[in-house]
Amino acid sequence: MVKVGASILDADFSILGEEIRRLEKAGIDFISFDIMDGRFVPNLTFGPDLIKSLRDKTGLPFEAHLMVESPEKYIGRLVDAGVDIINIHAESRGKIEDVIKSIKAGDKKAGIAINPGTPPESIGKFVDAIDMVLVMAVEPGFSGQKFIDMSGKIKYLRGLEKGFDICVDGGINETTAKQAAGAGATMVVSSSYIFSHKDYSEAVRKLKTAR
Repeated sequence: MVKVGASILDADFSILGEEIRRLEKAGIDFISFDIMDGRFVPNLTFGPDLIKSLRDKTGLPFEAHLMVESPEKYIGRLVDAGVDIINIHAESRGKIEDVIKSIKAGDKKAGIAINPGTPPESIGKFVDAIDMVLVMAVEPGFSGQKFIDMSGKIKYLRGLEKGFDICVDGGINETTAKQAAGAGATMVVSSSYIFSHKDYSEAVRKLKTAR
């Protein structure tokens, strides 16, 4: 089964702690936090302080997806906030090698996110240093977009046989999760699909069993 993460973008922020507890009870594997700076993408969300306030609500792993121009500015605070996995964009202005080293120095897992139009070959020099590639199946910045099939990109990354996880984010539902898993993805992240269900357990089960 693929591992399933829930992005909190579509959660009820007025009861966010309760939402995370519901997700844990539903069998979610990790919580994803989409940090947007309003510059790398045209949307603005939240920062490390929110994540830190939720760390004692669950023992689930926290993944931070940095959709920001300068990821190096966030790493120390995210480490302090208790994030377990930090994904930075290959298209950001940051010095990718240095940011990966900073994440690893904090004893956290490091990943690289790539936009739909970014060729997977562009991250070749980083693949021995990372734990995950986050393949975007939508243009980053907003929830609820239509899924773009990234099967070719996933298969290329799986063929490298480097041992990192391949996670697909954007437009994930029970049908698109099946496409991603069939191409070789080991993880998916979903938001609107999960939170549109009254019963989160049903949504998580359908995503995990997608083949």
